[in-house]
Amino acid sequence: MARALTLCGSIRKGSYNEILRRHVSGKLVEAGAEVEDIDLGDYALPIFNEDIEAEGMPAAAVALAEKFAAADIVFIASPEYNSGASPLIVNTISWISRQRLGQFRKPVFGLGAVSSGKYGAIVGIGHLRDSLLKLGALVTPTLLGIGPARDAFDETGAPREEAIAKKVDQQVRELIHFSRGGI
Repeated sequence: MARALTLCGSIRKGSYNEILRRHVSGKLVEAGAEVEDIDLGDYALPIFNEDIEAEGMPAAAVALAEKFAAADIVFIASPEYNSGASPLIVNTISWISRQRLGQFRKPVFGLGAVSSGKYGAIVGIGHLRDSLLKLGALVTPTLLGIGPARDAFDETGAPREEAIAKKVDQQVRELIHFSRGGI
């Protein structure tokens, strides 16, 4: 059974990206994966600074890196900030990348983003994909760029548009197919 982590690059109440994370998490469970949902608000990390690192790796960074290293699948829903990934995701990856546990080489990564604009934050997750690839990660070909946010999900958290629902299903199939855990 594949072990999956899902996390969101926004800890804002009512985050559309959190709605996407929950939806993908449910789809992964339906596909047979064992899923752990990560709330980055539970992992307090200072802004990355090598001086802090020299004093000792923050416990939250160690815990997250170990979770990534043990996972077969990691799904990240991240809002777009100034055409890039959210500061929360950038900082988290900065801390996790400083450890040598295979945390980016073992799992397959799926990326998604919801934005208020029509293009669904695809530029931001494109930059996130590039960063992960440079760290040695395998990222699914399908990227979930969803927008406009206010019309994206129904009251159950499912995508309103059939084309988006199909794209989510495609990414979940890719995550399962490319995962090292298999199902």
